[in-house]
This record gives sequence, structure tokens and C-alpha cells, in this order.
Amino acid sequence: MSLISSDRVRAVVGLGVSGISCARFLSQENIDFYIVDSRNEPPGLEEAKSFCPHDRIFLGNLDILLTLPVTELYVSPGIPLSHPVLKQLSDKGVLMRGDIDLFCDYANAPIVAITGSNAKSTVTTLVADMLNVSGYNAVAGGNLGATALDLLSTSVDYYVLELSSFQLETTHSLSAAVATVLNVSEDHMDRYDSLYDYQKVKQRIYRRCRAAVCNKQDILTVPLLPDNTPVNAFTIGAPDLREFGLLPDGKEQWLCYGVERLINTSSIKLKGKHNYANILAALAILKMLDVPFKKDVITSYLSEFEGLPHRCQTVKQVKGAVYINDSKGTNVGATIAALDGFGSAKPNIHLILGGDGKGADFSPLVKPVSQYVKNVYLFGADAGTLEFILGAEVTCHRHENLDSIIMAVSSYAQVGDIVLFSPACASLDMYSNYKERGEHFIRLVRSL
Repeated sequence: MSLISSDRVRAVVGLGVSGISCARFLSQENIDFYIVDSRNEPPGLEEAKSFCPHDRIFLGNLDILLTLPVTELYVSPGIPLSHPVLKQLSDKGVLMRGDIDLFCDYANAPIVAITGSNAKSTVTTLVADMLNVSGYNAVAGGNLGATALDLLSTSVDYYVLELSSFQLETTHSLSAAVATVLNVSEDHMDRYDSLYDYQKVKQRIYRRCRAAVCNKQDILTVPLLPDNTPVNAFTIGAPDLREFGLLPDGKEQWLCYGVERLINTSSIKLKGKHNYANILAALAILKMLDVPFKKDVITSYLSEFEGLPHRCQTVKQVKGAVYINDSKGTNVGATIAALDGFGSAKPNIHLILGGDGKGADFSPLVKPVSQYVKNVYLFGADAGTLEFILGAEVTCHRHENLDSIIMAVSSYAQVGDIVLFSPACASLDMYSNYKERGEHFIRLVRSL
């Protein structure tokens, strides 16, 4: 029996990954719906035709929505709610929902909800894996891997969802068991009017959550919740009594809960303070779920976990220099985190930047670049802007493409140096996505 009221008239707006998952799910539940897409041949169209009557599919523009008797839309994340047609319908009382809202109607296990400008995929994976090695059945997805609707099952103990700001725009009924905003830095400024507007959308993840985790070093992640909602924090500094943090012990460092030492960083395969912050965030989430901390099991897991592809991924050592693929570094905050994580007292980083900056302010890069970077190598649509901002601090080399950069940097990098590909920009000016860009970098490095 459907959990959704039958007196609603629904439309899936925009196909693609999330749109086709909504359409497929509604069809499985025997719920009538329209499909509307501004494109004439959207991805997923052939599959949609297999379960949606052809006379309920409208392509080419969204204007048809104004003539359909719709009361509820499932809007794909790629379509902004500021679209004139959607704005007009919203003003008339049509409900704007998304695949996450539809998932929440049916989910029958606690939800861990994770967002942030950076690191959300890594933390989502860490939380799900730690739950699984601790004896629970946890599945991860959302903006990572499988869509949320494809995760629905009766045998799951926890759903661990990575959520983008675009998904959160259309999410009203999340009520997560634990919600977290890991960090907030400028991203998608081509979609949001300001950093404040972007932060407000990220903070939607906390609505009606039963517990929260925030980043002590990022005030924009701190939730405004009722006093009786438990909130924990993580930091790469020294933690307070009931926080997760990092404590030095001579030449060693420990991940700690208050003064309790949990894991020595020498036992962790991932390196860099940004990665330690990700692990601390995951541990804080498990604490808020009241999951017992099994030190031997978690330490064993972390001793093997190499991280996700294209996220500060060690590719190869060439002539004593280590090449790092952080193609997922699609915004300034991600690149700053990588620089802070890998930087040392003596500048030893060759930084590769460039692509489509999405309207972001690059000036926050100035300080870490001047502190940690030997040379900057630039390519892509915003190479000129980056050179203008960084050129007074460090030597910048402009190139036409990544191939040319790798040839150049291989002649400059010395023993002990790090070649960091963390573009601080989206890839769509030259590549289909950050994965394709990262694979290109890997192929070039492996050919050296």
C-alpha cells in the first residue's frame, strides 16, 4: 500500500540519475505521475518510456507544467528552484520535493545525514564502513553511489546519506537520527546569491534531527537547535572534555575523545590533518548514535582504508616527489584543506589549479599558497583570474592543458616535494566531470 496520499497530482521534473530513480520508484508503487524535462533527449528517457505512458512525458521545456494540474513536483537537483516556472508554481502552493523527501516517506531505519562543502563522501563512507565492521548493517548513498531510493530495504540498521546543497533545497522531512554539516566554504556561487544563502541551505540538514555533529573550527556549521537536542563537535585542535579532537604526544598524535586516547595516527593509513578531521567527524557521529567504540576493530579498519578515488589519492612517487590526485577538490575550501593537510614548514608543494571557478572568490587561497607552495601551474577557464590573485605570492606557470603541466612539473619537482592536483574549480570547461579529469591526471602521472 502506498504511503503517499492519492489525491496529489505529481510530476518528476528533470530526468538524469535522481529523476529516473524517482520515476522508477513511483511506478513501482503504482502512483501516477508526469515526467517533464527541458531537454529533448534527457538521460534515462528510454528507461522512463518503459514504465511511464508516453502521453505523460513532456520534453523540450518546462512551460507545460503551468498547464498540468500538478500539486507536487519531484525536482531534480540540477534544476534550481529559482527557475521562473518553478517559482510561479511554488507561489501558487505547488509543493517542491526531491528524491530525498520521497525516500524519507518510506525509510524504516535511522538516517545519518551528512553534508558539507568538502569531505562529505569520505565521511559518509567512513561512517557506513565503521558501522558495518562494528556489526551493523549500514548502507551508504544519496549523492554518493546509489541513489537514496535504491537503498530502501527492510534489512537495514542505518541509512548513511551524503546530501548536496541542491538536494537539501527540496528536502522537508528528513528528521535524521544524526545530522552534520562538516564545513562551509564558497561553492556553487553561480547558483546562490551569497555564502549566507548557501549556508542556510546546508543548515536545512539539521531540521528536526535527533542529534547533531558540527565542526568546532567552522562557526558556519554550528546548528541552531532546541536546547534538548544533543550536539557534539570535532576539531583538529585539542578537544574539550566531551569532544573529539587531536592531541600531540611528543612526536606522535592521538585521535581523542576528551582526554581519552582512541587511535594513534601512526596506525591510520590516511595521512594529513584534513583526513584526521574526517575520521574524528565519523567517530563523533557513531558516538551520537550510541554505537559502542570497538577500538581494535576500528583501528584495524583505518589501517587499511586508503580513501576514495580522486580525493587526496596518492598516485605515484616519481624521482622522490609524490603525486597526489585531488580532482574532487572542486572548490576553494577543498584545496585549502588539502594544502593545510599536506603542507610543511618549508614550502614543498607544486600546486595544479584551474577549471571553472563557478563564480567563487579565490582570494582565500593566498595565505596557504604563500605558506606551503613552491610553484603554481594553471590551466582552464579561470587560469587568468587565478594568476591575477596568486601571481604576487608565488611563481605561476600558465598552460593550455594538463598534459603540458605534467611534463613541466616533472622537471621542477625534487626529492621530498609534493605535486598536488587540487584544482579549486569544477571540471566542466574541459571534462565531463571531476572523475574524468582525475583519471586523466592519473594516466599522465603513471606514464612518467
